[in-house]
Amino acid sequence: MSCPADAPLDVRIVTGLSGSGKSTALRVLEDLGWFCVDNLPTVLAGELVRICSERSDVRRVGLGIDAREQGFIAGFPAAVRALRAAGHAVEILFLDARDEALLRRFSSTRRPHPLSPDGDVLEGVRRERTALGPIRALADRVLDTSDLTVHELRRRILDHLTQGVAAEQRLVVRVLSFGYKFGVPVDADVVLDARFLANPYFVDELRERPGTDPQVAAYVLSTEEAGWFLDRLAELFARLWPHYLRDGRTYLTIAIGCTGGRHRSVALAEALASRLPATSVEVRHRDVERGGAEGGG
Repeated sequence: MSCPADAPLDVRIVTGLSGSGKSTALRVLEDLGWFCVDNLPTVLAGELVRICSERSDVRRVGLGIDAREQGFIAGFPAAVRALRAAGHAVEILFLDARDEALLRRFSSTRRPHPLSPDGDVLEGVRRERTALGPIRALADRVLDTSDLTVHELRRRILDHLTQGVAAEQRLVVRVLSFGYKFGVPVDADVVLDARFLANPYFVDELRERPGTDPQVAAYVLSTEEAGWFLDRLAELFARLWPHYLRDGRTYLTIAIGCTGGRHRSVALAEALASRLPATSVEVRHRDVERGGAEGGG
């Protein structure tokens, strides 16, 4: 069954030499919302893309293909031709690096080269370079990663994949409220403490209401301390924003905590989200339904 002509996908094939940064490239694609599969046999590429094309929630597919199986390489040109004939936009990104750079990376990780005979990494690199020659010739873009750090490689690939997209639109921000008694979120990039603010838990008519309630939010945010805190946070993130964007980030999690994660952190998270210089902001309240115990708020 061929891929439906009315549902073409954006397909990026990431290939290249082992140790050149293919895993980093695929992670960038995943961070940008692509559906990615690594080490995919080329004989299955067409079937996978066909299945994805029938789903309304998958429009971009990233495929990682390498030289571990020679038979897969032999079928690569035909698989690419079939995808393009089906109407899909296919780009091949080939990552390369000098022999000495690859040797240094394998030495630092102490991992064996997949094609190295008897642990001879250099011979494995040479064999792989020869095997991948036909694929390199088909590549739409060849990127030499010899002199790039992991972070520089990430930024280079991000810039390539998001050409024409404003840097502000690449960064997705999540503002997460939480309760300290349930633990600090392990995925937080920035952690803020709201426990110095007046606690609505000790106001009888507010205790059972969450921080999303207008009366609770007004109680939390109307104090001079809350206003000062929000103003300083807005200034801080406005100052940091260009640096986050230049760093090539695609997501940022700002966690705000109070005792139980039900009142103060919730109200503050909602207020802060509206003042961030981000195009895409998601607000989530992790513990709003759990923070009702003594002192919770």
